[in-house]
Amino acid sequence: MKVHFIGAGPGAPDLITVRGLALIRRCPVVLYAGSLVPAEVIAEASPAARVVDTALMDLDQIAAEFVAARDAGHDVARLHSGDLSIYSALGEQMRRLDQLGIEYDVTPGVPAFAATAAALAAELTLPGISQTLVLTRTTGRATPMPYGEDLATLGASGATLAIHLSVHNVAHIVQELTPLYGADCPVVVAFRVGWPDQRLVRGCLADIEGKVAAAGLTRTALILVGRVLEAKEFSESCLYSRGHGRTAESLA
Repeated sequence: MKVHFIGAGPGAPDLITVRGLALIRRCPVVLYAGSLVPAEVIAEASPAARVVDTALMDLDQIAAEFVAARDAGHDVARLHSGDLSIYSALGEQMRRLDQLGIEYDVTPGVPAFAATAAALAAELTLPGISQTLVLTRTTGRATPMPYGEDLATLGASGATLAIHLSVHNVAHIVQELTPLYGADCPVVVAFRVGWPDQRLVRGCLADIEGKVAAAGLTRTALILVGRVLEAKEFSESCLYSRGHGRTAESLA
């Protein structure tokens, strides 16, 4: 018996890996994270599978599902939205499984920042503009941010920022980042990217708070901040330059 943690992607049902979909179809037990996982993906489970929405369950209740599956000899497909490597509560579930002596593995998914960049047809690391992408969030309704991970500290780098779980905190984001990035720095707020009701709100640090309020966005959104979002003048990369020295050996 094994628990298979699966990143279900940002919302579009076809943005899931072949491996993840095969596991959903095969496993006798499917646990999923509420409305964050598309119904079309859950519908791929076997009609005979036990399918459980864990949105209102605590960690002990989820662990009890793992134990019951182990006792029945059933593999579990455990689905979370996006990719499991960030903001998924994966670590605490794996720790509990370690304590229970239950095996598990992890199948990655398309993260929200990547889906947002694709929706914008944007590269988030442009030569001479930004070569660093910071994935972060702000303190608010969930886990407090550790010391040194505040926006003022992270923003001092000038890197492109992908700020998760923070659309309720736009005023704070604007206040912290405007002195560092400038009031005219481009911002995109991506609401439910990949879903049929996806919305992309574009603005800058000077006006994004008003635009978010006008759009009525209060949850399920990612905020991108950085000059790469509107940059037209940037250097070409060395990757495809004529003098880069590509050889069959270097590409092997």
